[in-house]
Amino acid sequence: MKFAKGAAGRIGLAALTVAGMAACAPTAKRTDLVVGESICASGRFDVYFVENQARLTDAATLLLNTAAEKARDCRIQRVRVIGLADATGAPDVNLSLSQRRARAVADALARAGMPAPAFELNAVGDAGAVTPSGADELLRRRAEVIIEALPR
Repeated sequence: MKFAKGAAGRIGLAALTVAGMAACAPTAKRTDLVVGESICASGRFDVYFVENQARLTDAATLLLNTAAEKARDCRIQRVRVIGLADATGAPDVNLSLSQRRARAVADALARAGMPAPAFELNAVGDAGAVTPSGADELLRRRAEVIIEALPR
Protein backbone atom coordinates (compact mmCIF):
# COMPACT_ATOMS: atom_id res chain seq x y z
CA MET A 1 0.00 0.00 0.00
CA LYS A 2 1.27 3.44 -0.90
CA PHE A 3 0.61 6.44 1.39
CA ALA A 4 0.12 9.92 0.04
CA LYS A 5 2.10 12.76 1.56
CA GLY A 6 0.66 16.00 2.89
CA ALA A 7 -2.73 16.90 4.39
CA ALA A 8 -4.70 14.74 1.97
CA GLY A 9 -2.56 11.75 2.93
CA ARG A 10 -3.07 12.35 6.63
CA ILE A 11 -6.83 12.65 6.16
CA GLY A 12 -6.88 9.48 4.08
CA LEU A 13 -4.82 7.61 6.68
CA ALA A 14 -7.12 8.82 9.48
CA ALA A 15 -10.19 7.71 7.51
CA LEU A 16 -8.60 4.32 6.87
CA THR A 17 -7.79 3.94 10.58
CA VAL A 18 -11.33 4.88 11.67
CA ALA A 19 -12.84 2.59 9.04
CA GLY A 20 -10.60 -0.24 10.19
CA MET A 21 -11.57 0.31 13.81
CA ALA A 22 -15.25 0.33 12.93
CA ALA A 23 -14.88 -2.93 11.04
CA CYS A 24 -13.12 -4.56 14.00
CA ALA A 25 -15.24 -3.00 16.73
CA PRO A 26 -16.03 -5.48 19.49
CA THR A 27 -19.62 -6.50 20.01
CA ALA A 28 -19.22 -6.66 23.79
CA LYS A 29 -19.81 -3.71 26.05
CA ARG A 30 -16.82 -1.93 27.52
CA THR A 31 -17.88 -2.97 31.03
CA ASP A 32 -17.74 -6.60 29.91
CA LEU A 33 -14.19 -6.14 28.65
CA VAL A 34 -12.76 -4.20 31.57
CA VAL A 35 -12.13 -6.69 34.31
CA GLY A 36 -10.11 -6.72 37.44
CA GLU A 37 -9.87 -8.51 40.70
CA SER A 38 -13.13 -8.23 42.59
CA ILE A 39 -13.13 -7.17 46.22
CA CYS A 40 -16.10 -9.52 46.56
CA ALA A 41 -14.17 -12.65 47.37
CA SER A 42 -14.14 -14.96 50.34
CA GLY A 43 -11.53 -14.29 52.97
CA ARG A 44 -10.67 -14.17 56.63
CA PHE A 45 -9.14 -11.79 59.13
CA ASP A 46 -8.49 -11.62 62.86
CA VAL A 47 -9.71 -9.09 65.41
CA TYR A 48 -7.47 -8.84 68.47
CA PHE A 49 -8.54 -8.01 72.03
CA VAL A 50 -6.93 -6.80 75.21
CA GLU A 51 -6.39 -9.52 77.82
CA ASN A 52 -9.59 -10.54 79.65
CA GLN A 53 -11.72 -8.10 77.64
CA ALA A 54 -14.37 -8.41 74.95
CA ARG A 55 -14.49 -4.66 74.24
CA LEU A 56 -13.34 -3.73 70.75
CA THR A 57 -10.29 -1.52 70.46
CA ASP A 58 -10.35 1.52 68.16
CA ALA A 59 -8.20 -0.40 65.64
CA ALA A 60 -10.61 -3.34 65.70
CA THR A 61 -13.60 -1.05 65.17
CA LEU A 62 -11.89 0.59 62.21
CA LEU A 63 -11.09 -2.83 60.71
CA LEU A 64 -14.68 -4.03 61.09
CA ASN A 65 -16.13 -0.80 59.65
CA THR A 66 -13.81 -1.12 56.64
CA ALA A 67 -14.75 -4.76 56.09
CA ALA A 68 -18.46 -3.95 56.23
CA GLU A 69 -18.04 -1.02 53.83
CA LYS A 70 -16.18 -3.14 51.27
CA ALA A 71 -18.81 -5.88 51.51
CA ARG A 72 -21.79 -3.61 50.78
CA ASP A 73 -21.65 -4.24 47.04
CA CYS A 74 -21.12 -7.99 47.45
CA ARG A 75 -23.44 -10.93 47.79
CA ILE A 76 -22.56 -12.24 51.24
CA GLN A 77 -23.21 -15.95 51.59
CA ARG A 78 -22.11 -16.39 55.18
CA VAL A 79 -20.15 -14.65 57.94
CA ARG A 80 -18.58 -16.87 60.59
CA VAL A 81 -17.16 -15.34 63.75
CA ILE A 82 -15.16 -17.58 66.07
CA GLY A 83 -14.27 -16.20 69.49
CA LEU A 84 -11.04 -17.38 71.11
CA ALA A 85 -9.22 -16.80 74.37
CA ASP A 86 -5.77 -17.47 75.76
CA ALA A 87 -5.05 -20.24 78.23
CA THR A 88 -4.42 -18.05 81.27
CA GLY A 89 -7.86 -18.40 82.89
CA ALA A 90 -10.27 -21.15 83.86
CA PRO A 91 -11.88 -23.01 80.93
CA ASP A 92 -15.43 -21.82 81.72
CA VAL A 93 -14.25 -18.20 82.02
CA ASN A 94 -12.38 -18.47 78.71
CA LEU A 95 -15.44 -19.92 76.98
CA SER A 96 -17.63 -17.07 78.25
CA LEU A 97 -15.02 -14.52 77.17
CA SER A 98 -14.84 -16.14 73.72
CA GLN A 99 -18.62 -15.92 73.36
CA ARG A 100 -18.61 -12.23 74.29
CA ARG A 101 -15.79 -11.53 71.80
CA ALA A 102 -17.64 -13.27 68.96
CA ARG A 103 -20.83 -11.35 69.81
CA ALA A 104 -18.96 -8.01 69.98
CA VAL A 105 -17.49 -8.57 66.51
CA ALA A 106 -20.80 -9.66 64.96
CA ASP A 107 -22.65 -6.73 66.53
CA ALA A 108 -20.05 -4.26 65.25
CA LEU A 109 -20.24 -5.69 61.72
CA ALA A 110 -24.05 -5.47 61.78
CA ARG A 111 -23.96 -1.85 63.05
CA ALA A 112 -21.47 -1.00 60.29
CA GLY A 113 -23.87 -2.35 57.65
CA MET A 114 -22.41 -5.75 56.80
CA PRO A 115 -24.98 -7.16 54.35
CA ALA A 116 -24.98 -10.64 55.88
CA PRO A 117 -28.05 -12.85 55.87
CA ALA A 118 -27.00 -14.12 59.30
CA PHE A 119 -23.91 -14.37 61.44
CA GLU A 120 -22.73 -17.78 62.54
CA LEU A 121 -21.16 -17.39 65.97
CA ASN A 122 -18.86 -19.92 67.61
CA ALA A 123 -16.82 -19.78 70.78
CA VAL A 124 -14.07 -22.21 71.60
CA GLY A 125 -12.42 -20.69 74.66
CA ASP A 126 -8.76 -21.59 74.77
CA ALA A 127 -9.32 -24.99 73.11
CA GLY A 128 -9.24 -23.66 69.55
CA ALA A 129 -6.63 -21.00 70.08
CA VAL A 130 -3.72 -22.78 68.50
CA THR A 131 -0.49 -20.83 68.11
CA PRO A 132 2.98 -21.97 67.10
CA SER A 133 5.15 -23.27 69.89
CA GLY A 134 6.50 -20.37 71.91
CA ALA A 135 4.13 -17.86 70.29
CA ASP A 136 2.84 -14.97 72.32
CA GLU A 137 -0.48 -15.49 74.09
CA LEU A 138 -1.62 -12.23 72.45
CA LEU A 139 -2.19 -14.21 69.25
CA ARG A 140 -4.81 -16.25 71.06
CA ARG A 141 -6.84 -13.23 72.26
CA ARG A 142 -8.86 -12.80 69.12
CA ALA A 143 -11.92 -13.49 67.06
CA GLU A 144 -11.55 -15.00 63.60
CA VAL A 145 -13.88 -13.61 60.95
CA ILE A 146 -14.50 -15.72 57.85
CA ILE A 147 -16.55 -14.09 55.11
CA GLU A 148 -17.91 -16.02 52.13
CA ALA A 149 -18.70 -13.45 49.45
CA LEU A 150 -19.40 -13.33 45.73
CA PRO A 151 -19.71 -10.46 43.25
CA ARG A 152 -23.29 -9.36 42.55
